Amino acid sequence: MNDSESTFRPGETLTRLYPEVRAGGYTRHDGFIEFYTRVNALLAPDSRVLDFGAGRGLWAIEPFPDLHRMLRSFHERVAEVHGVDVDPVVLDNPTLASAQVIEPGALLPFADASFDLVLADHVLEHVGEADAPTVAAEMLRILKPGGWIAARTPNKWGIIGIGARAVPNDLHTRVLSRLQPHRKAEDVFPVRYSMNTRRSLSSLFPAPNELVVYGHASEPTYFGSNAPAWRVAQLVDRLTPPALAPTLMVFVRKG
Repeated sequence: MNDSESTFRPGETLTRLYPEVRAGGYTRHDGFIEFYTRVNALLAPDSRVLDFGAGRGLWAIEPFPDLHRMLRSFHERVAEVHGVDVDPVVLDNPTLASAQVIEPGALLPFADASFDLVLADHVLEHVGEADAPTVAAEMLRILKPGGWIAARTPNKWGIIGIGARAVPNDLHTRVLSRLQPHRKAEDVFPVRYSMNTRRSLSSLFPAPNELVVYGHASEPTYFGSNAPAWRVAQLVDRLTPPALAPTLMVFVRKG
């Protein structure tokens, strides 16, 4: 990838509606920065991390703002980052100390209390209802006492979750190709929304674990470059109660 291909350039719609993006490449509503700033605050130089649903390491191989890439490159600042995914592309992820392909809902191939943090960034929405209890239990099992699960996922009752569930899974690639023409088909996966409400999360991660969940409204990039749609989404976000925010930031401390 040459310099011109690897340099992040904000789109016209993003720049017009969020002019501050020209100073540093991010907006005041940036969900990526919100999430990964908190993730980094939970890490130490000796931390062992599991990237659950690591994928092909999109952030490391596609154009990203420098600050985003710096925050996400915590594999350079911790002891180890290992990855698992149901998609074999994880084997090509260049940021992992090791990578393994797993079956949906399968037991994780790690010993008890192996990790200080389990990361699941836009992964929980793909877990089916039958698999959710096992996925939650396995995340907790491999965590050290006091360790953290850090997840970012659409709110089932937010605008993203409602919109995604309104479109059949087999049409997602076609719809997203129109809304987000630069998004590759291999980065689109079926959604289930079995771990995407405060109630379901409370049930899956009960006491004595400590559950921290809060809503966040980022830039409506899911509407591609459609400026009128962005403005409507901005208005909806301003009028929406916090409980119905588009994205849930989820942090679970193992009790």
